[in-house]
Amino acid sequence: MSSKKDIILQSGDESAFRESSNSNNLKSSDQGGFNFDNLVGLGILSGFIKKKPKSLEQIQSFLKKYHNINFVKLSSFSVKPELTKLLSEAVYIKYKVVPVEKIGSMLVVAAADLLPEKIKSSLAYTSGVKVSIILSEEEEIKAYAKSLYGNSIDASSSTLEEEGKSLGINSNSESALDLQVENNASESAVIKFVNDIIQTAIMEDVSDIHVEIYEKTFRIRYRKDGVLLEKVRPPKNIALAVVSRFKIISGMDISEKRKPQDGRIKAKSSDGRIIDFRVSAMPTLFGEKIVLRLLDKTNLQVDMTQLGFMPSQLKKFQDAIAQPQGIVLVTGPTGSGKTTTLYSAVQALNTEEKNISTAENPVEFNFEGINQVQVNPVIKFNFSDALRAFLRQDPEIIMIGEIRDLETAEISYKASSTGHLVLSTLHTNDAPSSVTRLLDMGIPGYIVADSTSLIIAQRLVRTNCKFCLVAETVDDKILLEIGVKEKELDNFKDLKKGRGCARCNQTGLSGRNAVFEVLEFTNVLKQALMKGVKGYEFKKLALQNGFLTLRQHALIKLSQGITTVAEVLRVTISDNEENV
Repeated sequence: MSSKKDIILQSGDESAFRESSNSNNLKSSDQGGFNFDNLVGLGILSGFIKKKPKSLEQIQSFLKKYHNINFVKLSSFSVKPELTKLLSEAVYIKYKVVPVEKIGSMLVVAAADLLPEKIKSSLAYTSGVKVSIILSEEEEIKAYAKSLYGNSIDASSSTLEEEGKSLGINSNSESALDLQVENNASESAVIKFVNDIIQTAIMEDVSDIHVEIYEKTFRIRYRKDGVLLEKVRPPKNIALAVVSRFKIISGMDISEKRKPQDGRIKAKSSDGRIIDFRVSAMPTLFGEKIVLRLLDKTNLQVDMTQLGFMPSQLKKFQDAIAQPQGIVLVTGPTGSGKTTTLYSAVQALNTEEKNISTAENPVEFNFEGINQVQVNPVIKFNFSDALRAFLRQDPEIIMIGEIRDLETAEISYKASSTGHLVLSTLHTNDAPSSVTRLLDMGIPGYIVADSTSLIIAQRLVRTNCKFCLVAETVDDKILLEIGVKEKELDNFKDLKKGRGCARCNQTGLSGRNAVFEVLEFTNVLKQALMKGVKGYEFKKLALQNGFLTLRQHALIKLSQGITTVAEVLRVTISDNEENV
């Protein structure tokens, strides 16, 4: 293993090394990531190779031996928030470097690529100390930055508080908000603050931003992997200015504070991505609440094989959407991934031979080759109106954002019985209860039985961070209580959990995966439905014919080490009869 001295790169600062003798953080690693072309362009590898080497280890060995350049694993470093005073988040966003250790008069900075002397000089000037560069994987740099700068927005609170009573608001509406951080001294502190909120949300892959004003406090919360967490509590006296800024850039009327409003933001992130935001303003007792939904198409997973279906469930789904007619319904609460599942279906069907039309409210993502329509209740253009129009447009496949009333349900079932494949959603707790919902709407049982091909219910569970997985033992009594059968206990002996690391912000969880129940309308279920069987009796009959519940699928993912007991309990309910 390399010594600490080996890691002090390009400096020769012996005193810094002597002062580091009590530090245990700097460790070399046999893993690293870099841009090969950048190394060649800088001349570092000239004479070593004329073509790309066969392995990363070859390059690492060469760089270590001839240039004293080490690769490190940043997950082994403890995060030191005080280093943000030397290199701010703005520097990370611009140069993709993070400070990891200060040793004497030297700052050790991690980068994914070798840096030109001009940038190293700039870092030294900005930090006020000598700078030593180490290399690490780009993904490790990003994960470390999330942990290091996670509360950086809070650092600007004191500045905002000082300026809170004299903040200038830029009243010019922007069609594309540039989040590239080059903060000018003349720029309003609120503009910088709002840009930081948005940029940090993009960096941390959050789904929603909540801006909330209360009687004595003002807070910003992020929803990540389905869970809301408080990010920062800025000074209360800048709340109205921040809300006004969000309304301006989303095209809302800032003078209207009594009614809810909707808007959009198109923002350019620091890495060049164009991100859409759907923005909602709602008047509350102490001011307007702003909620922003991030719509990043680069994060949209429309490959149905990657959504989390079991092989048998996936085959049923694929078979159902391959039929020329019928209805396929996806159910679940808001935020359970229903739209993504529908998008995966229409994308799988999106060929030159198919005419596909969708009615959505709102259209979240646009797809080439699909005719997407935005419904607008304000002008009395609803889902039912869109459906009628679609039927005059020679469609093969129709997607309806939601069946929420009898009129839409009747037209959907009529379309499915006249040679069209209809895809839509319902807000019900599980797949069998969707049948009861349709019957209660007024759709006759024989029509539901005849035209419904498949009903899918789904939830999203947070998944274990794959970079800090450790073994977990759960008492058999607990497993039995949550629904594991005694004969299956042996399948739950190798459980996993994330212990927490820089990549997952010490939560042990990173990302989400869906759990499904897929209700296929077999002849047995169709006959039962036409006889008036519904509710728990219908579900019991489905279970006898191989139907798998949400809890059962979640337990399978628990046994595979994908998720945790806490997540299983959070998103699914017991399969006991009284819960049906």
